[in-house]
Amino acid sequence: MITTQLKRIAVKVGSNVLTRPDGTLDVDRMSDIVTQIAAIHESGIEVILISSGAVASGRNEIHPHRKLDAVSARQLYSAVGQAKLINCYFELFRQHGLICGQILTMKENFSSRTHYLNQKNCMEVMLENGVIPIVNENDTVSVTELMFTDNDELSGLVATMMSMDALIILSNVDGIYDGHPALKDSKVIPEISKNMSVEAFVQPGKSTFGRGGMLTKLNIARKVADEGVFVIIANGTQENILIDLVSGKQITCTCFPPSDKPVSSVKKWVAHSDGFAKGEIYIDKGAERALSGVNATSILFVGITQIKDSFKKNDIVKIMNASGQQLGVGRAEYDSEKALLLIGKHNARPMIHYDYLYLD
Repeated sequence: MITTQLKRIAVKVGSNVLTRPDGTLDVDRMSDIVTQIAAIHESGIEVILISSGAVASGRNEIHPHRKLDAVSARQLYSAVGQAKLINCYFELFRQHGLICGQILTMKENFSSRTHYLNQKNCMEVMLENGVIPIVNENDTVSVTELMFTDNDELSGLVATMMSMDALIILSNVDGIYDGHPALKDSKVIPEISKNMSVEAFVQPGKSTFGRGGMLTKLNIARKVADEGVFVIIANGTQENILIDLVSGKQITCTCFPPSDKPVSSVKKWVAHSDGFAKGEIYIDKGAERALSGVNATSILFVGITQIKDSFKKNDIVKIMNASGQQLGVGRAEYDSEKALLLIGKHNARPMIHYDYLYLD
């Protein structure tokens, strides 16, 4: 359970929590969640809501005249559903004397440090003025390979970007089980530490109305916890779930204790930039040993053996060892053309400075 004093939390609500079995929007459930968030806000805790449900909501409102391909259908349903979803949230929050605001974003908006900081500033201004930010992916235009895996990934980015004390991921199950949730003998794993192996227990399937699944939640939760945010996966259909979690009540859920190792704002951004990597930097065994040492170190050209793909200065690149295993990601201080000329050289500025380096 959460035992530390909370000042700021992120709450992610999945599609299976917000929709009924027939795919219609469950307004009663939304109202219950809003009421809990309002109570938490009243206690002095800032809240950012990452909400799914737009596509599922829109699917029930409109019936296309012809069969649509997957991309067109997603654009149509999300365009209609997002308007319905945010309007419903606005009216529900207003009943509690609160104002909410919508932030639609795309994965590309996190690839640029400038765009990243612009989003952060927008949410900071909203929180300063008592506005509840409601964040969702802009599915009407985000239809490429650069889409978020799902809103679990988006919630992780928001939680670390905004330096949240906790991220609460609400699903339609109680947490991560040590077997299939449908089996009578399966039990929820109450806490997952950094080096605890539970992948064998996690079901690979996706949710009914969303794009993600429990494996995605596990991977995101681990990464976010490693960056100092307390993460909980809990059942959003359970009565007063948010109130109980914030108050420290003992309930069935899965917790990921935060690392006590501080991570800078820049490193948090770099850590989640793996999907934006434009190239690969291969290093020798000596450089790999230096990275695993106790002292901070940058990626120097003397330890670089190969550079793959084309990239510009300040692009994110992957760091690979001699065996082709990814060690982490970092921001390139040179473009690929110039970097190729410096491979193996001494006395050159680092290819990747330690401040812009994140190791897996």
